[in-house]
Amino acid sequence: MINFNGDIQSTNQTLTTNRAFKYGDAVFETLKVVKGNILFLEDHYFRLMASMRIIRMDIPMNFTMEFLEAEILKLLTVQSLTNSAARVRMTVYRDGQGFYTPNDSSIVYFIEANELKSSDYELSSNQMIVDLFKDHYIAPQLLSTLKTTNRVLNVIAGIYASENDLDNCLLLNTSKQVVEAINGNIFLVKDGIIKTPPLADGCVKGIMRKQIITLLAKIDDYTLIEESISPFELQKADELFVTNVIQGVVSVTQYRKKSYANVVAEKLVNSLNSSLV
Repeated sequence: MINFNGDIQSTNQTLTTNRAFKYGDAVFETLKVVKGNILFLEDHYFRLMASMRIIRMDIPMNFTMEFLEAEILKLLTVQSLTNSAARVRMTVYRDGQGFYTPNDSSIVYFIEANELKSSDYELSSNQMIVDLFKDHYIAPQLLSTLKTTNRVLNVIAGIYASENDLDNCLLLNTSKQVVEAINGNIFLVKDGIIKTPPLADGCVKGIMRKQIITLLAKIDDYTLIEESISPFELQKADELFVTNVIQGVVSVTQYRKKSYANVVAEKLVNSLNSSLV
């Protein structure tokens, strides 16, 4: 039995034995699916496999890319989402009821799906006002680059943004370098140079980050470098934008008293959509 919010109930095995809930012992992938086509499937699959290995999960033999694709499409079919765009999240956690050391090496997964309004990536016309979040810092280490369910820092930063009438926050690492936004990787544009923090600074190894880096290599007008970004550079930048696999590219419109253009972001959105045709 358990006391659940004041009610004595039968033990909920899904809740009480879920190590993702208890310890953040899980990794996840957020994917965009358009009319049954899982965008960047191979990149998502290999990132998931690498993340599972890094946190020492046992990977079942049947966990092939084809198997995971079929499981995702099975859910989308039941939800009648195969002819529209959908946001899919796949969470994988360790089974077993041990404390910090699980007594079962097998894994469990579950998949969720929600319909999206648009199939194409679109550059939003909405403002995005940001500031630095300095209450807590990201460790510049390998675990910080993984998509795990331990996202309490991002949650607190989101609450801070809401309390201060911000649309997003820029997160810092313990070296006080700008690492990423709450919900995506950050890119800074200044005089034809585009910078994004290296993975060694602790930013998430984003799937859209990889796609944008690839697209930028084909644009002659700009030079991309993976280099640490100081907070002092934000005031001098021409443009800032955030990337993630669901929204694509999102322009930052204002940081404190500094306003930004969206020239590069607009080019990238057009290039991104063209690459997916």
